[in-house]
Amino acid sequence: MKAELGRKSRRAMNEINVVPYIDVMLVLLIIFMVTAPMITPSVIDLPSMANTNPPKQMRPIEVTVRQVGNLVVKDMKTNKSTEVALSDLAAEVKKLQGDEPDRPVVISAEKAIQYQSVVDAMDALQSAQIQKVGLLVKPKSK
Repeated sequence: MKAELGRKSRRAMNEINVVPYIDVMLVLLIIFMVTAPMITPSVIDLPSMANTNPPKQMRPIEVTVRQVGNLVVKDMKTNKSTEVALSDLAAEVKKLQGDEPDRPVVISAEKAIQYQSVVDAMDALQSAQIQKVGLLVKPKSK
């Protein structure tokens, strides 16, 4: 009995001492707080031009795909609309683009239209090497 009382039992320690980690973190925080005001933000020196003209805003050409299969091409500059067939779509758009081959073309469609009709119109425009073709959508009302 006497031998058992004087003996210390050894157990594994299952706790982590986090005090040294907190000390290191606080020292790093103080270092960053002291050095941050000393750093000056870099200034980018951009080149300048004598005559700066803003880029001209191009009004797009709108192609509307109707439910009955008709295509309506509308020039947004003049607000003139023309009804065309799918085979004549690319020629009409090229004619409206004229000397501005990078003028954008947007395609809009009625809500109940089949998606294949929209894809056919996009395919006809892209096979005619018209570069900027996009889809026109209506924003949701809140």
